[in-house]
Amino acid sequence: MSKPPEIVSEVSRWVEKAESDFRNAEYVMTMRKDCPFDTVCYHCQQCMEKYLKAVLIFEEVEFPRTHDLVVLFNLSLILKSLGINIQDLQPLNRYSIEARYPGDWEPLEEAEAKSALEKVSVLRNVIRSFLLPQISPQ
Repeated sequence: MSKPPEIVSEVSRWVEKAESDFRNAEYVMTMRKDCPFDTVCYHCQQCMEKYLKAVLIFEEVEFPRTHDLVVLFNLSLILKSLGINIQDLQPLNRYSIEARYPGDWEPLEEAEAKSALEKVSVLRNVIRSFLLPQISPQ
């Protein structure tokens, strides 16, 4: 199924931005001292948010301005068929706020940042395996 060039271009831009967040999370995680684990978690959430939005743009589904991964997931017709579950995304949702702002929550530690990065890596690969063949020049 061929998509209009403007859709392909827009999806590509969102994928590029998602990849920037993924690279940031990976890079920051390599810090040996004083690693800001909250930043890793934040970029993991952002990576997934942008990939979900890229899928929705590909599907030509309008979505609200939100950081809520569950809301975005529920708008998609494709994600479930790719084997992605809401339970995969739910733990990442809190990082859009907790990783960026001070508040009355537990600090984000190394184990949680590693877990977030591993989860996003798997989800990212699933979404990329679907999207990239659809938007890459033949």
